[in-house]
Amino acid sequence: MTLARQLAAATARQPNATAIVDGTRRLSYAEWQAEIGRLAGGLAGLGLGPGDHLVAVLSNRMETASLYWACQTLGVIFTPFNWRASAEDVAYVLEDAEATAVVYEERSAAATGGSSVGLKVRIDCDGDGIAYEELATAAPYQGPSPDDDRATCLMLYTSGTTGRPKGVPRSFAAERLASLGCVTQLHYRHAEVSLGVMPLFHTMGIRSLLMSVFLNGTFVCLPAYDVDTALELIQAEKISALFLVPTMFHDMVHHPDLAAADLTSVSNIAYAGMTMTTALVADCARLFPDAMFSNFYGSSEIYSFSIRNDLAQNPASAGRPAMGQTLRVVRADPDERVSPNEQVPVGQPGEIIASMQSMDAFAGYWKRPDADQKALRDGWYFTGDLGRFDEQGEIYVLGRVDDMINSGGENIHAEEVEDVLAKSPQVRGVAVIGLPDERMGERVAAFIEPASPEASPEALDQHCLDSGLTRFKRPRAYAFVRAIPRSASGKLLRRHLRTGDYELLPDFNSTV
Repeated sequence: MTLARQLAAATARQPNATAIVDGTRRLSYAEWQAEIGRLAGGLAGLGLGPGDHLVAVLSNRMETASLYWACQTLGVIFTPFNWRASAEDVAYVLEDAEATAVVYEERSAAATGGSSVGLKVRIDCDGDGIAYEELATAAPYQGPSPDDDRATCLMLYTSGTTGRPKGVPRSFAAERLASLGCVTQLHYRHAEVSLGVMPLFHTMGIRSLLMSVFLNGTFVCLPAYDVDTALELIQAEKISALFLVPTMFHDMVHHPDLAAADLTSVSNIAYAGMTMTTALVADCARLFPDAMFSNFYGSSEIYSFSIRNDLAQNPASAGRPAMGQTLRVVRADPDERVSPNEQVPVGQPGEIIASMQSMDAFAGYWKRPDADQKALRDGWYFTGDLGRFDEQGEIYVLGRVDDMINSGGENIHAEEVEDVLAKSPQVRGVAVIGLPDERMGERVAAFIEPASPEASPEALDQHCLDSGLTRFKRPRAYAFVRAIPRSASGKLLRRHLRTGDYELLPDFNSTV
């Protein structure tokens, strides 16, 4: 039962049910299945086949979802990537994935134009190149569909240890079981109407798409998050399920015209991707008093770690281990190879590790034995998250073992931002950390030893833009300090920055 057969089964079950909505376009399951068949035929006509990587640098639009299912039909590995990424990052992914094809839209066209290594096909959803519309009018694909559950059907990219993205290959079996587990543990129902706003280059976005099809639900596309449009769609389409990151919920509960919005159709809300403050949990519980409210904790590598339903009853908790999953909390030390057996007592913090024997685990990173060596040990996946168990067996996520920053659901490596800022002639020394932020979870904060009296947040922000650093990775706060705290051996002591153990320079405009 590979994924293409799941779509065929949903179409046979309810061919006239609305499958997908994108603006004024609405397709039933029968109509969508037919379009996907033609699209698969068009891709096959271009020479794409099993094992080829199609990199999609697209927002959440109907074309993205259709390409996903066309790839499942052919056995092509759907490889989505962030449409906001820099040209350098996109070029890296195209080369790293050994991509056969890339699909782009107007907003990502410039970023995809910098590399053609190994590419056979460039497909444009909005203009130049091979037109998506031409492929979608081809003769329907009549060839065989993949039948090996263990084969790779999807490759997501997640942040790497040096700032370079890491490929996470996902099998048909792992994807199907992850989606069924999510349906069960989030208590999704038949014909659920989902707001399709979580990016389809993230595991949450793919999960929302799959769950919708499995249940003959309706997937309502929202290409890029905008709270006004989200509220309009909830009312117009009678959205019943919201699976979002906390930042999106924050914008909803603080919207100035929220009182005028009718949100009574929403019966299921859940978040993942980052932690949610207890204050925001309380706000969401008040806004959606009758909705099932869940925290789903997982990753691209292993989709399900733990789940907490009825979240308002214990708002800080990430719940208990997911179905078929086993979690441990072990001694946390990013500089040592800690054994999975070095568990800490209940109540004490340590690194959360998850069993690789779970039903939705990946098998290892794409061409990254160094990352495998760091994260995979003796059948356990080291998440890099700090956490603790309580006496009732619930787990609490406390932060990161390393220095990754999670801002708005996006992982940002401090070292990557530091590398860019260090190249400015106005910077003598730099350290980057994540500081708590009510809306974004964490905001990127740069601590600067200035090399020039002209150093300012505005000048350094422009330097970041000019360098090609992806916009969402830029610092949102700056502190100009007399000295960045370091050990006797010169090692950066980020914990001192987090505790305020530094001296601001009075003649500079610090915004921290």
